[in-house]
Amino acid sequence: MLACKRGLTFSVTSALRTLRPSNRVVVCGQAHRRLSTQTDGEVRIATVLKEKFPLASSLKVVDISGGCGAMYEIHIESSEFKGKRTVQQHQLVNQALKEEIQGMHGLRIFTEVPKQ
Repeated sequence: MLACKRGLTFSVTSALRTLRPSNRVVVCGQAHRRLSTQTDGEVRIATVLKEKFPLASSLKVVDISGGCGAMYEIHIESSEFKGKRTVQQHQLVNQALKEEIQGMHGLRIFTEVPKQ
C-alpha cells in the first residue's frame, strides 16, 4: 500500500512539474491552523454576510481549501430566512457574496431559521 501511495504521489508530482516547468509545484491542500485565527478571506466573507444579514443569530465561515481561499463553507442562521425554501435562502447568500464568489472554486452553504 505504501509503495502504491509513493508511486501515485510521484506520478502526480511529475505530471504537475510537466505542466509547470519551473519545478515549482503549487498545491492547494488542507493545512492545519489554530482554530482561533481566521484567514483574511474568512474575515472578509463574514463581514459581508454580517452586513447583509444583520439579524443572523449564528454565522461561521471556514476556508476549507487550507487557507488559499479557493473554497469556503458557510453556516448561517437567521430569522431573515423564515418562510423561504432552502434554495431561496442559498440564493440570498449567493447574491450577498456575488463579488467574492467570482474568485472561488467552490462554496458550501448551510442555512437555518432559528428555532423559537
